[in-house]
Amino acid sequence: MVKRKLPTTISEEEFLRIDKATKKLKLKTAFRLMFYQSLRVSEVISLKKEDIDNNFIHIKEGKGCKDRQIPLMPELKHYLRYLPINITRQGLHKAIKTKGKKILNKNIHPHTLRHSGASMYLNNREIDITFIRDFLGHEKIATTSIYLHINPHQLKQAFENASRTTQK
Repeated sequence: MVKRKLPTTISEEEFLRIDKATKKLKLKTAFRLMFYQSLRVSEVISLKKEDIDNNFIHIKEGKGCKDRQIPLMPELKHYLRYLPINITRQGLHKAIKTKGKKILNKNIHPHTLRHSGASMYLNNREIDITFIRDFLGHEKIATTSIYLHINPHQLKQAFENASRTTQK
């Protein structure tokens, strides 16, 4: 059995600290696309204004040459004018790594934002995993399940709620 390492994540609050400290609007847009839309670096780099229509982002030939259509999250609406991003993969990697070290004192990379956004939607906003699977462009639910992170407080709360229900 191959053991998978859990992906590194940051909280939305930590992301917002990075966002607030990012002054270059194209970079801020790229970071928001990776976090709130959970886009891959390649998808961010190739995204154009014409890929957005009726509050949906059309990802053309994403990973595995698959197309998908995902809802545009409200946190992005005011940043679409900065598309296309015109930043290289290496430039994006260096920028997020630098911001992570400087602001959070953490070693993060672009995929950390994708993992973090997906985890936020699953765990904090409680969006169904099947929707997240389609949002991320995964074929198998098992791939998406690595984004499920149960923190000890959520676990405790769930069992306390279950205990209250059975005591009635």
